Amino acid sequence: MPSSPVTILETARIDGWKTPYATRRVPRSAICTLLTGEITPRVGDLVLVRVDKLGQHKHLELACGRRARLFHGDEIVLAYGHRYAPDQFEAEVPGDAGPCHMVAAGGVAARVLTKHDRMGAPTKVTPLGLLGDRTGRALNLSQFALPPRPLPIKRPFTVAVVGTSMNAGKTETATHIIRGLKRAGLRVGAAKVTGTGAGGDAWSMRDAGAFHVLDFGDAGMPSTYLASAQRVEEAMCTLIAQLSREGAQAVVFEVADGVFQRETAALVESPIFKRAVDAVVFAAGDAMGSVGGVAWLRERGLPVVAAGGLLTASPLATREAAQAIGLPLLTLEDLASPAVAQTLAPQASSRAAVPPADLRLAAG
Repeated sequence: MPSSPVTILETARIDGWKTPYATRRVPRSAICTLLTGEITPRVGDLVLVRVDKLGQHKHLELACGRRARLFHGDEIVLAYGHRYAPDQFEAEVPGDAGPCHMVAAGGVAARVLTKHDRMGAPTKVTPLGLLGDRTGRALNLSQFALPPRPLPIKRPFTVAVVGTSMNAGKTETATHIIRGLKRAGLRVGAAKVTGTGAGGDAWSMRDAGAFHVLDFGDAGMPSTYLASAQRVEEAMCTLIAQLSREGAQAVVFEVADGVFQRETAALVESPIFKRAVDAVVFAAGDAMGSVGGVAWLRERGLPVVAAGGLLTASPLATREAAQAIGLPLLTLEDLASPAVAQTLAPQASSRAAVPPADLRLAAG
């Protein structure tokens, strides 16, 4: 921003900053200047903030995955971004560079609008300025994103996991599908297509056996809340295409939040989503949620092949749901079995190294 005062930053000061997962694609060497004055933040802009009062988030998740403890007065790097989290915070990028909040441990700055009653007050921060390159141009995550790519004509077998809500068990479902496909001898790539920048889900998918895990941050976004439908669709296509270029035989990706959330609904209802997936697994917290969600997906012509999620912790709820939807209800143990390849990804599993095995399905 040429109209903003520009300060050259000393290397020693830059080296002392904690930098989070959300900014992982930005090399520290790119940071050279601090931009102050009258600034209107944009989604994805890197901002240097001072921690004024610790609240709900007392740690910052670093790019390496370590949770770094925060202290009053710390200078840390965040990325401006919106946040949608019914169980935590609703927050938006402010229209000015005044005091705001750290709204996600992965390193997202915004101004909180509402919070869940169980949440503590958000951690308060004061922006000290936007971070810029050597020419004084503000650094934005979009500058360091993967190049946009169309959905490959010939792509890996792709499984999408969607669900009823934020804590329906989607990530655990996706993680155990990855585990099962990996154990079946497949080279599995994984992605989180929507959500807010944080590394926990990605690390879990990697630990389950995915050779590479990407998320919307690799497409240049700190979060997908309030992003255009086209932007989210482009991100999904880019992530699948990148994993395909890296030799994935199967791709498992999670769509965050519930099917009624704006960006999730727009993506799942889009024609490109239907072309991108071969199988959909629906995660729910209870039987009623699974019935409604599976019906919603079926109405849109999507290939729903199974359901699971938090409800499978209850055998009774699992039986009730299975009888109502007429689909396999898969526990985490089921999903982690090599036989998941024959159940969810039969085309891909034709190359699997492990022969079929019995899979206990609670089908009605």
